[in-house]
Amino acid sequence: MTGTIDQGFQANENKTGGAGRPLTLGDSGHQGDFGETFIRALAAAANLDALRSDRDRVGVDWTLRYPAANGRRGFPLIDAQVKSWSDPRGNDVAWRYPLEVKNFNWLAGRDYLVPRFLFLVVVPRSSASWTDITADRLILRHAAYWACFHDALPLPGRNRSSTYTVRVPRANLLDIRALHGLFGDEFREMLAQ
Repeated sequence: MTGTIDQGFQANENKTGGAGRPLTLGDSGHQGDFGETFIRALAAAANLDALRSDRDRVGVDWTLRYPAANGRRGFPLIDAQVKSWSDPRGNDVAWRYPLEVKNFNWLAGRDYLVPRFLFLVVVPRSSASWTDITADRLILRHAAYWACFHDALPLPGRNRSSTYTVRVPRANLLDIRALHGLFGDEFREMLAQ
């Protein structure tokens, strides 16, 4: 087998048909799958249970569960909607992400039992740059950020497929410490008000 992931693979010198056809890359499903895998890898590194529903009917891609220590309320949950983005725009303070109104409405407000977050995975434009692999490391590029919209109101009456630009603070880098912090009481208390 010869070739690279961007060139496609060929089983032999015959370049026509069969399993040796070049693999096309770069569609939105491919990028979205990488973004969700990025979050799944981060959850595993953070020792969290990651649960994926069979169907996406309410804007939740992943439910993460924290195995709480003895003496604390057991197994708190958070829900996450994951978006990947290869055309980042914004400034040094925040990304300005064009989120579909239906997705924003699934995140906004306080009428939920479980805190909900947007996880924005910023990736390079070229899928060949998403990873760097050697014998002693796997690097996933670039980074993920989080935002919470419980203080915002949903946007009723707007076209569900139109976009609403949200601010995702660049200070909200999603690493293991930040991910654990999203299980804090402050986010659950926002829903109780």
